Amino acid sequence: MSKLVPLAQAIAAREAARSRGQPVAVANGAFDLLHVGHARYLEAAKLAAGGGLLIVGVNTDASVRASKGAGRPIVPERERAELVAALGCVDLVVLFDEPDARALLTALRPDLHVKGTDYSPDSVPERELVARLGGRTVIAGDPKDHSTTDVIARIRKHP
Repeated sequence: MSKLVPLAQAIAAREAARSRGQPVAVANGAFDLLHVGHARYLEAAKLAAGGGLLIVGVNTDASVRASKGAGRPIVPERERAELVAALGCVDLVVLFDEPDARALLTALRPDLHVKGTDYSPDSVPERELVARLGGRTVIAGDPKDHSTTDVIARIRKHP
């Protein structure tokens, strides 16, 4: 079974996890040029969920282009989603097309919305929505010492 699923299938998995008493966590991002910071963030998200269900929302190409500009993403959405799904800590992956994760979070109603350390608890745009839905926002991962933008810059400098 593929870990890349439609939103409706992720919602069904959330309900199944809850019926087993497992917490549900949602992490999200572009994950363009997957790097160690992404892996550490998602591993920490799974730990924050206490081993429960980790669903990862991956931005579509259109939403990445809208937020990062022309020339991004480098890697197409289905390939980015497949790479994220290949990580052992990730249970399911869904693509989402919106500029932020509000619609995804509203649909999935997670116990935890996990964001990386480039955020603080107060700077996560969806934090109030998650609280209204009965969940909480958690910051997880290693310090923000890695970024796709930095990887691209290093590649461009390389002869």
